[in-house]
Amino acid sequence: MKVLNRICQALCIACGLAALLLFFMNFATISFQGKSETLVGTVLAFGGKTKGIISKDAIKMAVSSKILFCLILTTVGAVMSIFSYRKKGLRYVVPFVALGDAIFMLVVALSNPWNFVDMSAFVDYKAGTRPSVDTLAYSPNVLVIAILLCAFAVFATAYLFIDDYIEVSESKGKKTILQRIGLFFRDYKSEVKKIVWPGMSDVVKNTIIVLAMCLILGAFIWLLDWGLANLVKLVLKIKTK
Repeated sequence: MKVLNRICQALCIACGLAALLLFFMNFATISFQGKSETLVGTVLAFGGKTKGIISKDAIKMAVSSKILFCLILTTVGAVMSIFSYRKKGLRYVVPFVALGDAIFMLVVALSNPWNFVDMSAFVDYKAGTRPSVDTLAYSPNVLVIAILLCAFAVFATAYLFIDDYIEVSESKGKKTILQRIGLFFRDYKSEVKKIVWPGMSDVVKNTIIVLAMCLILGAFIWLLDWGLANLVKLVLKIKTK
């Protein structure tokens, strides 16, 4: 069991680092009049100049906040998975970070690249708002990143449950995560049964009381506001005289 636990942890780290590495490779490809240019994921995330193959001068790419968010989550998840060897408390956080990152990256990978890659630098302003780029397509690396992040989330979750099972089996009196979750819902169910729901007459009476108090407080605030407003007007008139 311990060997399987170490394998899951090692695969978790490997998937996280591999996904992070692919951000430094080809992320998308643009083409214009028979020419093509590749865009690296880090350039899209942080902004940077393209190689200038399409245009005469290098074009400054704007920051893509969505891709930057994915890159940050991938980096945080990979670093936390590495340090989980020393600090086991991180094993509870890594699956949630990896799952959120995987879902967000899947949305990016399966969506139209025009929605996530900012192409404002390639807009032909002389022709209006028509982009001067003919095509924009994701590199296969984008889908590979999403798949790696899904595997990252799976292995991180497996490592969490297996390591927790080993820790519980070596100690007495402790419960596994699933047992604690089941106990929580059983306690919750028993507490719900203790709730005493009011009858219809009590509901109507309490509703009338609440509405009456709202009307009284509203009228008091309105009168106070009206009185203070007129008082201020009188004071201003006296000063002007």
